[in-house]
Amino acid sequence: MNKTALKKHYIFFVGETLPKPEAHLVQSTNAANGAANLGYSTVLVYPETQLKTLTPINLLLPFQPRPTPIELIKYYNLHDKLKVAPLPMPWPIDKLQYKFTNSNTLACKYYFPFHILPATKLVHSRNWNFVKAAIKNGVPAIYEHHHHEDKQFEPEIINHPLFQIAVTVADTIRESMIQHGMPPEKVIKLHNGFNRLFMQRQSEKAAEWRNKLLQQHSHLVVYAGGLRQFKGIDVLIEVAREMPNVQFVCAGGNTTEVEHYQKLAQEKQVHNIKFLGYILHHELASLLQAADILAHPHCLGAAATFTSPLKLFDYFASGTPIIATEIPSLMEFKHTQAITAWCEPDNPRKFAESLRHILKTHPRKVEGYANSINFVQQFSWENRATKILSYVDKSLLPPLMD
Repeated sequence: MNKTALKKHYIFFVGETLPKPEAHLVQSTNAANGAANLGYSTVLVYPETQLKTLTPINLLLPFQPRPTPIELIKYYNLHDKLKVAPLPMPWPIDKLQYKFTNSNTLACKYYFPFHILPATKLVHSRNWNFVKAAIKNGVPAIYEHHHHEDKQFEPEIINHPLFQIAVTVADTIRESMIQHGMPPEKVIKLHNGFNRLFMQRQSEKAAEWRNKLLQQHSHLVVYAGGLRQFKGIDVLIEVAREMPNVQFVCAGGNTTEVEHYQKLAQEKQVHNIKFLGYILHHELASLLQAADILAHPHCLGAAATFTSPLKLFDYFASGTPIIATEIPSLMEFKHTQAITAWCEPDNPRKFAESLRHILKTHPRKVEGYANSINFVQQFSWENRATKILSYVDKSLLPPLMD
């Protein structure tokens, strides 16, 4: 049989065990899901550390694409076209802090060349080492790079004909990548996408959220995303203090972050803000639709120059009015109607004033506001995947499956 015919998979590799709530994992899994929905044989590959996977057959044949488990489908709102291939990681991988006991090293040096390579047509990853492994083993690759990093890109990789394109989410990161050696013609800026679930109207579930959360309050303001100071959570607590008749809710963050901000709100005697922790995507969509306003209170600082927040696009898809701070990375949206109101960053008083204004001018609509719903259509994960693959040499594209 022709070995080339066996190479059919579009491999997305992430270097962490799934599922976890981190934004970069949400981005990677949804990017893979979008490619699968286009009809490519897409496989999401990641390390698996559970002892039950360490069977002799799994270690002998570690690359076994299979249907995505229901846990991941619910966690990231994936579809049934995407396949997964968790790679079993035996002891002492990731238990001892050495290069050769690292799961990424095992994936790049052993699993890829001996097990994944024979069936792989194209690789796509935010993991630079995995991209390098693909190129060195004769497989074309796409690299995602979303944060500033002070490193030079190896010329032998970025100038290789199999290195197809690098993708980032902000012009500032693109410029930084070019300064660190990336050829300008090999790096593009492309926003993240939105999950189509967030566009489906869920009026009954939204009503349940409002009944559960509002109680004695008149309106509901929701923030979804990471619980970090630079994301504006401290600002939002101060805004809640100024608006005691409004219920504020934050969805996201790990246990430590939730506990920190619950304690901070208690210390400041702000009782009208709740921290729900990470909400599964199939539940988060209805929460965004339940809100009167969605808040994006990002602060100024280094992160404000390059952030392309995933949740902002899900905000758009919900059709709920949005208030956002004027940070550099969002200014391209300033002249659209998709964001209802803008205010200066790091200013709780101004943010509260804008919220009060929106509550007067934009009453909640069960069906959502059409301007933001229509605007976000261009940012589907499928559209994003199509644009990225347009930069790949046609002869190197994986085949579309029947």
